Amino acid sequence: MDIEEKIKKIEEEIQKTPYNKATAHHIGKLKAKISRLREEALQRRTSSGKGRGFHIKKSGDSTVVLIGFPSVGKSTLLNELTNAESKVGEYQFTTLEIVPGVMEYRGAQIQIFDIPGIITGASRGRGRGREILSVARSADLIVIVLDVFNTEHMDIIMRELRDVGIRPDETPPDVTVKRRKLGGVKLSSTVELTHLDERIIRSVLNEYGIHNADVLIREDITVDQFIDVLEANRVYIPTLKVINKIDLVDESYLEEIRKRFPNALFISADKHLNIDKLKDEIFDRLGLIRIYMKPQGEKADYDEPLIVKEGSTVADVCQKLHRDFLRKFRHARVWGSSVKFDGQKVGLDHVLRDEDVLRIIIKK
Repeated sequence: MDIEEKIKKIEEEIQKTPYNKATAHHIGKLKAKISRLREEALQRRTSSGKGRGFHIKKSGDSTVVLIGFPSVGKSTLLNELTNAESKVGEYQFTTLEIVPGVMEYRGAQIQIFDIPGIITGASRGRGRGREILSVARSADLIVIVLDVFNTEHMDIIMRELRDVGIRPDETPPDVTVKRRKLGGVKLSSTVELTHLDERIIRSVLNEYGIHNADVLIREDITVDQFIDVLEANRVYIPTLKVINKIDLVDESYLEEIRKRFPNALFISADKHLNIDKLKDEIFDRLGLIRIYMKPQGEKADYDEPLIVKEGSTVADVCQKLHRDFLRKFRHARVWGSSVKFDGQKVGLDHVLRDEDVLRIIIKK
């Protein structure tokens, strides 16, 4: 029996087992087995030369990956958003390689990758799917592109992403597992756990060969999230859902789709509908802000802002500019919404906001 057959057999057992307090630990153990088997299958593909992924070189301020089934219009969309010249055709699998482009927007250089269309079973290697999806693991944002006529593909894409270790729109669980040589398992929790208990936790840990550990849980999590913590190879990436080709349907059809996808952005890449709105949304979802530098005795440079992540401090900006700025830092002055008055003197830990003007004063 190969690994995929083992996984299928365990999944069938989970489906047949009624979930209740008495069976929760058993189901947790089965889920842990599936997770380990999937990881084993991935390692076998990699060691045999299969599934090594496409080589991409990251650059710019952030990286975005376009994901969707074949012929949803990703290539056309990439051409609309960036300086790329991705091949466009009225047939499936036009894009056979990773096509990069750069979206220059609000002073930021955002790298966008058009990857080959995925298909059902991509995470298990169909159509080079695992290699394709591996590109998304390094992205700062995943844009899921759906054809307005095939919106049911959303569930498939989300499942395929999860099966390669991506956790769309989630944050890492606030859980710490510290292995020890002796002493058994000691569980501490700062919250009430509604999905887990000590027996379930021990069952999952045993499946991973962990018999001595300190476990600290600071949020109410599920058994799947606990398994993610133990795997330690999950990536947590925000997504933006985009429904394309809206020019081909009437308003009543669109209204029904909007009810199912209230947070999606509706566009037509071919007709350039809502493309500017999409650029805005990409910039905002990436959490980027613009900082205008103001050297002493000079005017602020509004033409080329420094692009940093939302929540960045003066120290982060110093680090990005040059390490000497951090080493020789005296103080800084800020004009903008992050301070009470313009020109306010601040320290390294001051948190900046979008379109702040910053002057850094260093020791001579």
